[in-house]
Amino acid sequence: MNLNLLNDIIKDANDKQIVSKHRLIKHLFKLGAASVSTLCELMDMSTPSVLKLIISLMEEGWIEKKGLGVSMGGRKPDLYGLKDKKILILCIDIELFHTKIAVLDNNYNFIFDVKTIALPISKSRTDFFALLHTQIQAILQTEGIDNKQLIGCSVGMPGLIDAEKGENYSYFLSDTENISLTSAFEKMLELPVVIQNDVNGSSMAEFTHGLAKGKKNVLILLMDWGVGLGIIMDGQLRQGTCGFSGELGHIPFVENGALCYCGKHGCLETVASGNALSEMAKEDILSGKNSMLNKLTNEELERIEPAVIIKAANKGDQYAIQLLSNVGTYMGKGIAVLIQLFNPELIILSGKIAGAKQYITLPMQQAINMYCMTQIREKTTIVSSELGENSRLLGYAATGIDQFLDTHIKKAKKLKK
Repeated sequence: MNLNLLNDIIKDANDKQIVSKHRLIKHLFKLGAASVSTLCELMDMSTPSVLKLIISLMEEGWIEKKGLGVSMGGRKPDLYGLKDKKILILCIDIELFHTKIAVLDNNYNFIFDVKTIALPISKSRTDFFALLHTQIQAILQTEGIDNKQLIGCSVGMPGLIDAEKGENYSYFLSDTENISLTSAFEKMLELPVVIQNDVNGSSMAEFTHGLAKGKKNVLILLMDWGVGLGIIMDGQLRQGTCGFSGELGHIPFVENGALCYCGKHGCLETVASGNALSEMAKEDILSGKNSMLNKLTNEELERIEPAVIIKAANKGDQYAIQLLSNVGTYMGKGIAVLIQLFNPELIILSGKIAGAKQYITLPMQQAINMYCMTQIREKTTIVSSELGENSRLLGYAATGIDQFLDTHIKKAKKLKK
């Protein structure tokens, strides 16, 4: 299977429908199964024209019937959608201490179980890229996937990311070749690449598959090793001028607080992030705090995961419960500000710390009640994400395939000329 769309979708380079076929495939990717009438409206084309495209792409093996839609009083309409595994995308989720690798298809099926490797994010590119390339090649070879089967690669990571310029201003700063981070990934992988912030990945996952689907005004709060905010306003993911919107974690919250890695003192991340939780636990346990966390070795304490603290809280450990409660209080104060700024219908909590559930949501709600105007907060519902620990990969796939299809549409227009 060759997923070079210009060669595979279109059998005849002189096909007058070349651009329309690409557009139809993109609409079906974004919608899932759709009726002919829906596709006619989106493509601004007549029913016979759209049916002709569908029949042609069915003959080429791209589209199949997906059942029946909802009837508006007459016969239920046929639904059409893309077949599985017609488009494959490599997705890489780079976290603070490890990296996840997956391949997804156009219907968001994981082609193999997500692979997690012990490769932490780095300031330097050289060593990270060398190890990542070796691991990816080994995984793809084991799974029987060739680069020619991939439409491209979508990479997500923390940091201040300008996706248009292809740069991360927080990590992978060393560059001996004087090329952008995106270009460096493309050179290594020999694939087109898009990079994005991990928060945007979480937000897109919720928008396409999660609790934000069909909603207009939603905030996605990523409470992981850091703190980030995804903003969906008027049904659109808002990223700001350079893609830097949502840096909630680096707003100063504590007077004369600890130094944050961004260079400021007292940022929200210094008191309400996975990093802060880990550092506080390590410091307190080493100083003799009474907790079942005392059983951890110094090595285990050095990189204590939020999940370990949450597990202790679930077993009734009062120190762990209090630690999480403090995080919830700080986050609640921050959320109160967000509610008054954005007036969202829904706030979705995601990330490692969101797994603490009532240990942070109860103090969080108390803080919101204290700091937010009643008339505004009553219009907002706060829920925890239901997508699971690999949800960001869904978001990366959605953004990546969408952008790569746009690129192919532009190429198809040039070919048509």
